[in-house]
Amino acid sequence: MRLLLDTHIFLWAVADSRRLKVAARKQMLAADQVYVSSASIWEIAIKARLGKIEGDPEQLADAIAASGFIDLPVTARHAAGVARLPPHHHDPFDRLLVAQAFTEPLLLLTADAALAPYGPLVHVVG
Repeated sequence: MRLLLDTHIFLWAVADSRRLKVAARKQMLAADQVYVSSASIWEIAIKARLGKIEGDPEQLADAIAASGFIDLPVTARHAAGVARLPPHHHDPFDRLLVAQAFTEPLLLLTADAALAPYGPLVHVVG
């Protein structure tokens, strides 16, 4: 199984937060590969600057490999995949993560139930 972590799941994992559910931890441990999108680091950089989220994007970029995760760059195919998505969710970062999950394919692990309508490649843990 290959996983793509959404931004919050990644943040909770590197902070060893109690907000990260046991089921999510088990899935991450059982996965063959766990990816973190560069879009998540981009989201953190923007939202940290706006005061909406705490985190140093450079430290978190370093934390991807330090945590045993794999950096997933955003490709042109990923970006183009956003156009094929129905408008279930309007956050551009989340839509890009869904498009990456569909394109690769990867199972997107998220705490955002609003992403569930995108189907079986989105696994909501909550």
